[in-house]
Amino acid sequence: MADDVKKPQDEKPTTENKPPATETPTNEKPTPANDEVKSEKPKEEKPPETPKRQGKPPNPNKAQSADNPDKGSKTEPKPKPEPKPKAAKEKSGASAGGKKKAANAEKPNTVNPATTAKSEPETPPPPPEPTAAPRTGEQEQIVYINLSELHPFKDHPFQVKQDTEMAAMVESVKDKGVTQPAIVRPREDGGYELVSGHRRHLASELSNFTNMPCIVRNLTDEQAITQMVEDNTNQRDSILPSERGAALKMQLEAIKRQGARDDNGTKGQRSNEIVADRNCMTVKQVQRYIKLTELVPDLSKMVDEKKIAFTPAVNLAFIKPKNQEYIAVAIEGNQSSPSLSQAQRLREFDEKGNLNPDMIDGILMEEKKEVDKVILSSKELSQYLGNDKTPRQMKDTILKLLEEHKAKNPPELGKDKQVKPPER
Repeated sequence: MADDVKKPQDEKPTTENKPPATETPTNEKPTPANDEVKSEKPKEEKPPETPKRQGKPPNPNKAQSADNPDKGSKTEPKPKPEPKPKAAKEKSGASAGGKKKAANAEKPNTVNPATTAKSEPETPPPPPEPTAAPRTGEQEQIVYINLSELHPFKDHPFQVKQDTEMAAMVESVKDKGVTQPAIVRPREDGGYELVSGHRRHLASELSNFTNMPCIVRNLTDEQAITQMVEDNTNQRDSILPSERGAALKMQLEAIKRQGARDDNGTKGQRSNEIVADRNCMTVKQVQRYIKLTELVPDLSKMVDEKKIAFTPAVNLAFIKPKNQEYIAVAIEGNQSSPSLSQAQRLREFDEKGNLNPDMIDGILMEEKKEVDKVILSSKELSQYLGNDKTPRQMKDTILKLLEEHKAKNPPELGKDKQVKPPER
């Protein structure tokens, strides 16, 4: 019996001593079942936290917090932005209606920048960078050439007159010389042909000079004509209608001959459009001036002397030259220029082949309705109203002055002041 009692006593301490040996290593891993459940819960909470710290390795942070408690405190505020992804996750888990509301709420934010950009004034594009002036490819120099070696341009359309303007130019040349050199080109027969500078050439002769400054350029006929026309039209103050018409015609023919060789950005344009652009005119004006070149010399002279208006003269240019000569004689005999309506009738009869000297006299002897009209040019009005006013402003000023004059001198008072004829 004693042995039997000892066996259970020996078994108890063995069982009691074995567990503590096993408990010390197994406290960290197995532990009781309840402890395992408790340890599982924090493991479930940690996985959602790990994506919050995206791109941050957990081991270095834990080591820093364990070694330096101050650094760990600094990392504590970092989880503050963590609620934002949580909110985003909550929104993503929300209903489809919530997504639509969020999308609608974002749309005005995307539109506002566009509207604000439109409301702001657009910045103008930067000005183009300056470039070097075009050159002929040859080194140009100002040389003094004897006046005897300079010859006028062939068929030069501009007249060189010894008028008051020329007298003023001569005085200037005597005092300062020719300040702007002429443009010339070599001639086949020797000497040089004046492209621009005919008036300076005459002023130098009248100043008793032997030479004048020039720039020699090797120009083709087309280039020389174009430069001659543009230089004269830009530098001369007054140009006669016949001169302008002949110059525009020469330029038009030169551009037609030049054709595709003109590389100044005029591709796709007609020749008359190029001429109009270069002379600041419309195509219709260019055509009308060129039409004046078809007038006989007597009628062309009358247009330059302002005996015939511009528009009637254009209509007369459509008439056959023989009948134009009859019209010139009739104008001189009757001392009356044709009106626009008369010129149009003369043109119609000529196109039908019914125009003759007797009909011309009959039409020009008719009374003109346009005689009662008073025409004042802008040049005449600018002497009193200034050059800076438009035709509309001139008209308004004239009407205002007439109203003031009418207020001071009513028509009734004017009738009373009229001198009565003496009674017989």
